[in-house]
Amino acid sequence: MSAGEQPERELLAQRRRKLAALRERGNAYPNGFRRQSRAGELAARHGAKSKAELAAAPVATAVAGRLRLRRVMGKASFVTLADETGSIQCYLRQEELGGAYEDFRALWDLGDIVGVAGTLMKTNKGELTVQASAVQLLAKALRPPPEKFHGLADTETRYRQRYLELAANPDSRAVFRVRAAVIRQLRRFFDERGFLEVETPMMHPIPGGAAARPFVTRHNALDVDLYLRVAPELYLKRLVVGGFEKVYELNRCFRNEGLSARHSPEFTTVEFYQAYADYADMMDLTEALLRSVVRAVGGDETLAHQGRTLDFGKPIPRLPMLTAVAKAVGVAEARLEEVASLRNLAKRFGIVPAAGWGWGRLLMALFESQVEATLLQPTFIVGYPAEISPLARRNERNPRLADRFELFVAGREVANGFSELNDPEDQARRFEEQAALKAEGDLEAMHFDQDYLTALEYGMPPTAGEGIGIDRLAMLLTDSPSIRDVLLFPQLRPEPKPPQGSRRRTS
Repeated sequence: MSAGEQPERELLAQRRRKLAALRERGNAYPNGFRRQSRAGELAARHGAKSKAELAAAPVATAVAGRLRLRRVMGKASFVTLADETGSIQCYLRQEELGGAYEDFRALWDLGDIVGVAGTLMKTNKGELTVQASAVQLLAKALRPPPEKFHGLADTETRYRQRYLELAANPDSRAVFRVRAAVIRQLRRFFDERGFLEVETPMMHPIPGGAAARPFVTRHNALDVDLYLRVAPELYLKRLVVGGFEKVYELNRCFRNEGLSARHSPEFTTVEFYQAYADYADMMDLTEALLRSVVRAVGGDETLAHQGRTLDFGKPIPRLPMLTAVAKAVGVAEARLEEVASLRNLAKRFGIVPAAGWGWGRLLMALFESQVEATLLQPTFIVGYPAEISPLARRNERNPRLADRFELFVAGREVANGFSELNDPEDQARRFEEQAALKAEGDLEAMHFDQDYLTALEYGMPPTAGEGIGIDRLAMLLTDSPSIRDVLLFPQLRPEPKPPQGSRRRTS
């Protein structure tokens, strides 16, 4: 045992001895205390009252929360309790509490959950305080607050034991309140415009709707492999075929990919589809949607993110990918029309193209390498290669391109939308191309989905659709640098196993 572990283990043992003493008296985890007020509510209603006003018209209350601070001064003490809304100070006196005061001194520790009943008062320093007439220990914390030893500065601890950070850090709780507000506003926006919220399967017989490697599971009763969905797209478009002309789904997707500041294998999206619309309509809708979300969360149409102000109040530029790449690499757009020229440019910028890459893959690689990180203010990139857009409608004037866009903010993709491909024969050819890539070893290429083709053969009206990443949107709105900061319990690499023969630490 290291020298650092020794005092920690002693403190844990002390707390267990206190719990044993509580158990000897009866129920050590009672559930009969009833809170009447929360700290933030008391501050809002009574914080402005003077000491004299509270003395003249006593306000009875009962509060509960986690013990954050204790100042023992002989026969009187101050403690601070923290709940979801804030903190409240409490004044405990032996004369008033009798034996309960001795229990407080002997058995209470920082981190315990306690209840205090009494009346409001103001101290000489003007702090709103509950003068206790009764106290009760409601839940003994057997482990000390983390800052007792190493704090919450360690990023890995913050993510692995999120509950500790939430308990100790109001700013962390605020991030997830913002995330919840984003989701509420998204639903409100779509509902007000006549979209129907739906739920489609999470387990798919064929993974589809995005170029991504899926997770595989086994359905024992059916004796078949199923795939956690990489996107709900193909099921949502089946609903458009069925007559639901405006639909959306806000839910989880799963992609068997690496972990990074921008990527999580489990993530949340909102996907929405509208019949008799095209990708330009989707961009218009997206501008209105994001303005409404930013305004709902922050009060206006700008937000601060990583040291810069992002402006959603202005019309969002629509920049062709060819134009953006040509400017970034310093050549005329005409130079980007030939595969050989693109391949040479890719090598010049340190990209190693695979033998089978066509014009579209090469152009996309240059865009990702040289352009994406520079798109700081909200920008729509339009005119994606059809080669890498197997579900999008081809542009009528330039079939090499698709009527597709992606929205970039702060150097990362936030949304992806397009005019949907509703020609079943063209879709069949695209699926065949994807199947050939998969046969060559491309794990992210799409499967050939005959059932979806059958649906298209019944006729899908001209339609446009889009997906927005909720996690990345939450990163923007909370000024968070990593996707893990906006996921309550992010996926992490397994903790290293302790050396054989050693004992696992107790904290």
